[in-house]
Amino acid sequence: MTASCDGYDVRTLAARYHAGTTLAAHHHAWGQLVFAASGVMRVIADGAAWLIPPTRAIWLQVGVRHTIAMQGEVAMRTHYINVPRAASLPSSPCVLEVAPLLRELIFHILGIGMLATDRIEHDQLAGLLIDLIIAAGHENLMLPLPRDPRALRMAEHWQQHPDDRHDLSELAQKTGASLRTLQRLFPRETGFTLEAWRQKARLIHAVAQLAAGTSMTNAALDCGYQSAAAFGVAFSHQFGVSPARYITRR
Repeated sequence: MTASCDGYDVRTLAARYHAGTTLAAHHHAWGQLVFAASGVMRVIADGAAWLIPPTRAIWLQVGVRHTIAMQGEVAMRTHYINVPRAASLPSSPCVLEVAPLLRELIFHILGIGMLATDRIEHDQLAGLLIDLIIAAGHENLMLPLPRDPRALRMAEHWQQHPDDRHDLSELAQKTGASLRTLQRLFPRETGFTLEAWRQKARLIHAVAQLAAGTSMTNAALDCGYQSAAAFGVAFSHQFGVSPARYITRR
């Protein structure tokens, strides 16, 4: 068995949150696997934002400071994994596909509550949990956030209103910067052009909609596309699968 903290490899927490609830910036001495059994979570950590669709999870490494905002009613299921067990897990936040076996294991361990290091069956479950997290596919649902407050206001606006089709110059004025200034700031601070950042924000929003069961057409409209065909092309380019294939895979 592995050495552990306080005699436990894994601790668990199940909680429900109302829409609009925000867990203020905090960190933990253990790593976290945060699973959205239902609802959508927005996580901010390490200067970036992740949108976590229902039935997905985010891994947060030991000690990372993060904020979690609930979009809609959220059923959160969290596994805290101690430092020795978490050593082989990713060193930065990442969104994970939760396959059926991992999902069932998450709920099974929640039913137990804690996995003690002095019980062989618990040690085996903790080892299987780590193996399944390592094997899980990653989804590129990360948006780097600009540091400049004017650019950050634009980024926050598009995450909250992905369907906004207003002229870019008009939106820029509301942030207190010119369009030219924002077009310079975004590549320098995020690695994305202003237009590319907006498109990825829209498509990540669409992923959350599709994962929640929204139709392809409604997801396209909800994230600012007037044409389902144009939405399909952009989605396929960004995620490597068509919206229809994504729905099927989900």
